[in-house]
Amino acid sequence: MIIAIDGPAGSGKGTISKILAERLGYVYIDTGSMYRSLTYLVLRDNIDIDNEKAIYEAFSNCKMEITKDCRNLLDGEDISDRIRTQEINTNISKISGYPSIRELMRLKQREFANDHSIVMEGRDITTEVFPDADYKFYLDASIEERTKRRVKQNEEKGLESDYNEIYESIKNRDLADMTREYGALKRTDDQIYIDSSNMTIEEVVLYMLEVIK
Repeated sequence: MIIAIDGPAGSGKGTISKILAERLGYVYIDTGSMYRSLTYLVLRDNIDIDNEKAIYEAFSNCKMEITKDCRNLLDGEDISDRIRTQEINTNISKISGYPSIRELMRLKQREFANDHSIVMEGRDITTEVFPDADYKFYLDASIEERTKRRVKQNEEKGLESDYNEIYESIKNRDLADMTREYGALKRTDDQIYIDSSNMTIEEVVLYMLEVIK
């Protein structure tokens, strides 16, 4: 069973997908964290962000893993707490927009579904990675609500937050995600659309479970 969930930054995909997978007994795959891990690698090793070939080579030679408890490993090192920074947010769209990077990432993402029922979330999961998924959801929320959520998340982690800065960052991320030539975030007729702006996490999860069951 493959459940694919797409949506913009801050729409709640990660939290909801993780809970959904737990309720169903499936494996949860956060594809966004895979792109974050790659972005971390590029920044850490001072790889030219404009050099697609160099990034591809670095990606090809690294070992990227997601553990059952949703920790992100890069060459065996747990980097989960280092990939949620504003610097990563600023650079991830550029790196994730390269065609060769997206194609290699898709191959890695599909490997996760070889032996498990999965809940996978991202930007192009319903359209490019698993266009024939058993269930395809598009999870959305207003940009104002998504900004509030990101501010709250940062505050809970003890990170500094500027509402206007985060708002602009999400707005720019949306534009980049929806207009990139390869792997763009898209609405399609076969997706089940959910606007979570005025819904609790539990309400969204229960709705998805109702659809699936």
